[in-house]
Amino acid sequence: MNSVMERWVQSCRHELLDRCLIWNERHLWHALREYEHFYNQHRAHQALDQAAPLRTVPETVMDPERITDLNISRRDRLGGVLHEYSHAA
Repeated sequence: MNSVMERWVQSCRHELLDRCLIWNERHLWHALREYEHFYNQHRAHQALDQAAPLRTVPETVMDPERITDLNISRRDRLGGVLHEYSHAA
């Protein structure tokens, strides 16, 4: 478990804490909760075949006609520090 936590801390520092200015403890807890949600729900993990721990991998689109019609939406979190991408309906 130590290696898992070391990787999580490294990712958190690189993707979150190195990119934003933390004002106080309340702001830190808010940012960490947002990052935890992002990390578990939306961030792709190589070890999980580009899936998130709490989300399955979407089906691969191989049809050229469907590829040209892909609608991707982006949601910014924490003022644009984190970005979530998903298929738009």
